Amino acid sequence: MNQSDFSNLTNIVVTPTEKETILAQESSQFLLSHLNTESSQNLKIISDQGENLTVKVPASAFRLFINILTEMAQGNSVTLMPIHAELTTLQAAEILNVSRTDLIKLLESGEISFRKVGNHRRILYQDLREYQNKINAKRRETLAELATQAQALNMGY
Repeated sequence: MNQSDFSNLTNIVVTPTEKETILAQESSQFLLSHLNTESSQNLKIISDQGENLTVKVPASAFRLFINILTEMAQGNSVTLMPIHAELTTLQAAEILNVSRTDLIKLLESGEISFRKVGNHRRILYQDLREYQNKINAKRRETLAELATQAQALNMGY
């Protein structure tokens, strides 16, 4: 296989089977126990012909691989998406877990940046993540204020 064989492998949702969930749990725990914090990690691969191959990968990619396995071990679907990916309104709405109509309101109000391609709106994944981070920060701030008020009113929190 060459690099072009993998060009369509981003933005694919992988939902693990029960068997894959068990295997992902075992392999993520094993790999985590061998994680080092250096700039790279050596992986040994045994080919179908029994040939021992070693490949050096960035430590960050190794950690990402372990994170993917950990999510799969919990039965979660996993998607790998490049930060520069452009999303349709339907894809963006699914990521935010809102209706497409609500997403379009966010776009038109300027809450999330987008561009138009003909009549279609396209949203950069990076812009969507920035919006999510901003909203999550506001939620944490509001929850902290509510907790402070509850403590001041001696509500048992």
